[in-house]
Amino acid sequence: VHSLQELRRSASLATKVFVQRDYSDGTTCQFQTKFPPELESRIEQQLFEETVKTLNGFYAEAEKIGGSSYLEGCLACATAYFIFLCMETHYEKVLKKISKYIQEQNEKIYAPRGLLLTDPLERGMRVIEISIYEDRCSSGSSSTALLLLRPTAGRGWGVPGASY
Repeated sequence: VHSLQELRRSASLATKVFVQRDYSDGTTCQFQTKFPPELESRIEQQLFEETVKTLNGFYAEAEKIGGSSYLEGCLACATAYFIFLCMETHYEKVLKKISKYIQEQNEKIYAPRGLLLTDPLERGMRVIEISIYEDRCSSGSSSTALLLLRPTAGRGWGVPGASY
C-alpha cells in the first residue's frame, strides 16, 4: 500500500486497462491472456502473458480439491465452523500467495514501467485491473519519472534522495 502512495505522488493516473475473466472452460477462476493494445508501448507481451498464466495457475491451485480441503470441510462441520477462527483454509493461503506475487510483480516489472496491477480479489475476482501512470511533469505519454523510481529503505517506492 505504501508503494502505491509513492507511485501516485510522483505520477498521475492516465487510464486503466481491465483483463476480463475467461469462462471458456467453465466457471473456474481464470483470466484472459489476450494482450491489451493499450500496454504495447509499456510492457512486452511475453511478460504480461507470463503474469496472467501464473495467476491462472495459482487460482487453479486454490480451487483444487484434495485431501487437505476434504479434511478442512470435515473439521469445519465437526466444530460448527469455529475451526476457521484458529486456522487458515488452503484457499486463503493461496490467496495470500497471489497477493505476494502481485506485489512482487509490481515492484520488479510493472511499477518501473509506469503500470500497477490490482489484486483481482479487490475487484471481486471479476477483472485484473492495470493502472497506467504518466509523469506529472510531462504533457506527453512519457514515464521518465517512473523509470527513476527505486525501492527506498523501509519506505516502499520513491525517488532516490527525495524526502517525504
